[in-house]
Amino acid sequence: MTLGVVIPCYRQERFLPRTMAALEGALAGRPWRGVLVLSSPDGEAPASLGGSWSALRAAGPSGTRALTPGAARNAGFAACGGEWVLFTDADVEVERAWLERALAQVVNEPGHSRIAGAWGRIEEWFVEPRGERPGSRDLYRVGEGDAEAAYTATLSLYRRSSLEHVGGYDARLQSEEDFELGLRLRRAGFRLLTLAPLAARHWSAPRPSFAELNRRWRTGLCFGPGQALRLHLGRPGFAALLRRNAHYLAMLALWLAAPLAWWAGGARALAAWALFPAALLAFMTLRKASLKLALHSLANWSVMAAGMVVGFARGGSPAPAPAREVAC
Repeated sequence: MTLGVVIPCYRQERFLPRTMAALEGALAGRPWRGVLVLSSPDGEAPASLGGSWSALRAAGPSGTRALTPGAARNAGFAACGGEWVLFTDADVEVERAWLERALAQVVNEPGHSRIAGAWGRIEEWFVEPRGERPGSRDLYRVGEGDAEAAYTATLSLYRRSSLEHVGGYDARLQSEEDFELGLRLRRAGFRLLTLAPLAARHWSAPRPSFAELNRRWRTGLCFGPGQALRLHLGRPGFAALLRRNAHYLAMLALWLAAPLAWWAGGARALAAWALFPAALLAFMTLRKASLKLALHSLANWSVMAAGMVVGFARGGSPAPAPAREVAC
């Protein structure tokens, strides 16, 4: 069986050498075909790609993200072939032991036709001028063992026929494409699994950071939750999306209450309202044991709440730009 491999990349080129080297090591001895998808017209592929790799680059104006995350994955999916397809972000190192176990579990065993995909525990690592250091041991809090999963992200092994059955990723979403796909797959009767052992390591600049909030807004990642809510309004999955974004909705309600308090009771009512964010900040400071981290949490929820409103008002992104093969 030939395995398809897709790496969507948007401004993560510095991590590509280690990502591709880890993949090639994990796939050694297996037939596979990989596609690197550059979501920006300015994206740079490595100077030379091995015989199992090809590269696609989005067309469009310079400096833009011409392909949404879902559109980039769909473009690679169409080009890579394979009964099963491994999607991995450009800043992820796949573990060979996990891939071997996943392939044996969901591909080679009979009677698993309703299993659509799998992922596993992902370690977080930070790269900074002083060197590299670990972050969260379990980035998505999936646990150490095998379990049913609601969705997969960052590293996903999918059955091609299952993705084709539900129409692939939704290219209109600027984020949340993984969770939204999981909703449709499970609604169609498919299963998703979390499998041990450690699946991958994810590399990034140190987080949490206030600069990351600016990047999320600038690149449109804040808008995805609102776009997904609008797309599922009145449809199955809307309640699940509301639950997923409950803390952003609560923060939105908190900030909207401020002008209502002023309108209802003037300065005294506004002062009473101010006790709520002050109490929330105090609670988060105790929980995080850091005023800076508490401020970041509140700022993150506020930015995401605002982005959710913008995404809901705008709806999905327009049709993605085409992608063309890159000569390397």
